Amino acid sequence: MSVPIIDVTDLYHPHQDIGDTVDLIAAYALPQIDLKAVILDCTEAFRRPRSMQAGFEDENGPRDPGVIPVEQLNYIFDRDVPYGVGPFSKMRSPDDPMLSLPRFQQRGIELILRTLRDASEPVEILSFGSARAIAAAYNREPKLFHEKVKVIRLSAGSASPDLLEWNALLDPQAIVRLLQSSLPIAIYPCAGSCSPFDDEPHNTYYKLPHRLGRGMAPKLRRYLEYAYTRSTRSDFLRAMDEDFPVGDEAHYDWEHHVWETALWLDATGSKLVERGDGSYRIVSAHDALPTDREIRQELLPCAVSVREDGGYRFTRTDQPSHFQMYFRDDPARHQTALREALPALYNSFATP
Repeated sequence: MSVPIIDVTDLYHPHQDIGDTVDLIAAYALPQIDLKAVILDCTEAFRRPRSMQAGFEDENGPRDPGVIPVEQLNYIFDRDVPYGVGPFSKMRSPDDPMLSLPRFQQRGIELILRTLRDASEPVEILSFGSARAIAAAYNREPKLFHEKVKVIRLSAGSASPDLLEWNALLDPQAIVRLLQSSLPIAIYPCAGSCSPFDDEPHNTYYKLPHRLGRGMAPKLRRYLEYAYTRSTRSDFLRAMDEDFPVGDEAHYDWEHHVWETALWLDATGSKLVERGDGSYRIVSAHDALPTDREIRQELLPCAVSVREDGGYRFTRTDQPSHFQMYFRDDPARHQTALREALPALYNSFATP
């Protein structure tokens, strides 16, 4: 059985974070996922040559929403997954439905609502970015969300209310709106107590010391090479059919910062395991072996309070709650395992 999913991602072209480009492959390739729609979350400041946003200077602009990567993956996997671009500007208040936007910037919001209306079973929404398109869609049709959304997996915030994390800072009003709702929400913090790179139990972060590509299916390797090299080729589909010129492959050895994998493991019911031979793999639940030792991650029921600036505080609870918080009991081992298991998973992906 596949899980119907709406993927809301702050994917740009050229990339701002290569992890978003890599992450979208899983949405298309994992057999447990029925990808219903991709919503491109874009913030206006990042479309400029240089910008200061969320307290960080961005020197790699300009860029636009990641229409090209989505079309490339539709081409590679022979799919027709619809996509829409969300609002470029921040919400004015937590209850802002963003109805005054230009039509183009409403497409992402409208696609969320249309996908939910058409769904025959509850849908999971995975949020990597500002979450403003989700919040605005909820403000327009809250009843629809309560009827059709199984869970929102929210990649945002930090393990400490004192650290305001990137995704939450992109649109604090959106975070406030979702966390003040009664929707079922699983929270996956993107930062620890002091920084995004803290190796802590509630932080999804880990570091991949080398990037993917060399062992992958040819078209997926070309997709990543197009992104790694920040290619501006206009024939971006044909580029998936022919190898890039042999040259400097140093981009394969750059570090890859990752926050997203935990959400995909939970959405697909997959397990991160150490096999009997000592190797680490990501496996579906029915493919787990009796000799596998699981590297555990789980969602714990919690109570959440959110501030006006998007910062939140969570506490464990034994009472029924519509909030859950990500937890891994051994962050160091978790990172060690994923450094081997994620490339192995991506190398197993086949294309038509």
